[in-house]
Amino acid sequence: MNKLTSRKFWITVAAVLASLGTTVGGIISGNETLAIVASICTALSAAIYAGAEAYVDAKAVEKE
Repeated sequence: MNKLTSRKFWITVAAVLASLGTTVGGIISGNETLAIVASICTALSAAIYAGAEAYVDAKAVEKE
């Protein structure tokens, strides 16, 4: 439940949804470049979120 109140989580959800929407738009319009770039952005959104959470967790362990 704690993750559902995290701003980082909701920003990541918004970024992933926007990227997925752009991917679908690229596929529908036949723009392969747009679809590929949006797919990469979707993966990067998840990777950046994971990195941010790992950083926060590491700082929390250092304080203990």
